[in-house]
Amino acid sequence: MASDKIVTLDESNFQQIIDGDKPVLVDFWAPWCGPCRMVAPVLEELAEELDGEVLIAKLNVDDNQDLAYKFQVSSIPTFILFHRGEVKDRMMGAMPKAAFQQFIERNQAAAKTA
Repeated sequence: MASDKIVTLDESNFQQIIDGDKPVLVDFWAPWCGPCRMVAPVLEELAEELDGEVLIAKLNVDDNQDLAYKFQVSSIPTFILFHRGEVKDRMMGAMPKAAFQQFIERNQAAAKTA
């Protein structure tokens, strides 16, 4: 079951969502991508747990090729963390939940010391 806490992005809402005050972890994915499908339940759990702290969003690269190109997404899944419209960090590949948690925590700590 898909989480209602995950935002679906496209050309029409992408900039507005990533420009917000809340950090946004964007999953660049495609429906035919096995690793993308494998990581979907992990992202749903994170969206529930991080509600209010970090927004989890998904962008289908097949439907939004210009955005994928703009952010140099050459393999999927690629995860890019945005804060106030800026790219803060990125990682690629299907990862376990602990890796996503460390990725987010590391970037939140860096933001607090910046």
